[in-house]
Amino acid sequence: MTPLVIVGCGGHGREALAIARAVTAVGGRHWHLLGFVDDRPSEQNLKRVTRLEVPYLGGLSWLRDAPTDTHHVIGIGDPRVRRTVAARLDAYGMPAASLIHPDATVGPDTRHGPGLVVFAGARVTTNVTMGRHVHLNQNSTVGHDSVLADFVSVNPLAAVSGDCQLAEGVLVGTTAAVLQGLRVGRDSTVGAGACVVRDVPDGVVVKGVPAR
Repeated sequence: MTPLVIVGCGGHGREALAIARAVTAVGGRHWHLLGFVDDRPSEQNLKRVTRLEVPYLGGLSWLRDAPTDTHHVIGIGDPRVRRTVAARLDAYGMPAASLIHPDATVGPDTRHGPGLVVFAGARVTTNVTMGRHVHLNQNSTVGHDSVLADFVSVNPLAAVSGDCQLAEGVLVGTTAAVLQGLRVGRDSTVGAGACVVRDVPDGVVVKGVPAR
């Protein structure tokens, strides 16, 4: 079994734990869950972790001296925070795990970097490329020929149409849609329920239908 540590005691991290357990239960990669690390866990989240019967190990520095075969998954929803944490973990030389829920669909000729997390009900069609630490949340969809750069998050029920390009750090909010062939720039956010009908520049937040 491969040792695994979840980074982040919040809801996103605990959902990642559920994915790892689901993968192991169906005979996929067998993950040995060592516990959670978090620099500033709330008391409430520590209690929730305890109820899941997985220990809290300490801050991120715990990983610095972990065995070399220990993998991590970053259970943090915010793409920019995830990027910052990944840089720190890269310095420790720890490999990132990729978790794909058994109830998700990932189509042929789909490539991804380390740290991918695909939640239950997510659908990726075909010829899709995804970078490092991309997160596809529950029941989200990514269409054919799309490219999702590092640290992209697609939130629950959001739809990325075919041949789209999402630059590094993009967040697509819950139930939002990005229409066919469009580009969303680096570190931009598509607000919940928005419909993107034209390219989005870097570093902005767009909302509404059509998104502005």
